[in-house]
Amino acid sequence: MLHLTLRQLQVFEAVARHLSYSRAARELHLSQPAVSMQVKLLEESIGLPLFEQLGKKIFMTEAGREMFHYSKTIAEQLREAEAVFEQMKGLDRGELKIAVASTANYFATQLLAHFCQAHPQVAVQLNVTNRADLLNQLEQNALDLVVMGQPPDGHDLVAESFMENPLVVIAAPNHVLVGVAQIPVERLAEEALIVREEGSGTRSASERFFQRHGVLTRTGLVMNTNEAIKQAVQAGMGLAVVSLHTVSLELQAGRVAVLDVVDFPIRRHWFVVHRRDKRLSAVAQAFKQFLLAQGASAT
Repeated sequence: MLHLTLRQLQVFEAVARHLSYSRAARELHLSQPAVSMQVKLLEESIGLPLFEQLGKKIFMTEAGREMFHYSKTIAEQLREAEAVFEQMKGLDRGELKIAVASTANYFATQLLAHFCQAHPQVAVQLNVTNRADLLNQLEQNALDLVVMGQPPDGHDLVAESFMENPLVVIAAPNHVLVGVAQIPVERLAEEALIVREEGSGTRSASERFFQRHGVLTRTGLVMNTNEAIKQAVQAGMGLAVVSLHTVSLELQAGRVAVLDVVDFPIRRHWFVVHRRDKRLSAVAQAFKQFLLAQGASAT
């Protein structure tokens, strides 16, 4: 029988995740000697070294990698137990861990604010990030819910659409195509396109659209934020395909214009996503239903 404590597992998990005693100590608000002592006690209990040091770097041993696997499993079981107890308390308490695609942040934070006004005791952790990181966090079971575009197949996820996400072509207000009706898609091949990084849902959707229409587009700039893309478009550096939700303020201010391109907008949807094996807490389930209801009322 192994004699170990939850505190030892917590400290070990932090060291294994950072591969650094000092960074683990800062995260846990402990001294570095205290962290080293907890790891040493765990190694003595197991009878095997969990880390090895080569130069100034530490690495997990084979036993360390196995322990890392089990420590994450135990931590997840404890989080599930906590979620069950929170569910028994109802919505007066609880924590919601949610991440949203950077493009969805323009409306998701407003929806989250409305939810929090109705449930002021709920603690929310919100992370705004890119699509690749969202999928990685889902894989690591680090989140309750994710708001994103269509997730890829093969990740064993539950994804429910709750709102349309139209993609439009934007240009600087003084662009020659502004005000032109029914612009052929082929005309865009003559323009430089400003696009998101590889893996972006918006970029993938627009690339599939142009491929279906047999249009070979020319990439002018690649940028990793919507804000950078909008600034570049305003400066006249090219056109861009973006979610209509990201440019509402710029359209009102007249800083960009939506072009009337044939077969645009591209009709996509926003999804609320979680792992299929995720046991949603009462708070997470309530927020999911809130999103679905908001989407239904908007249609």
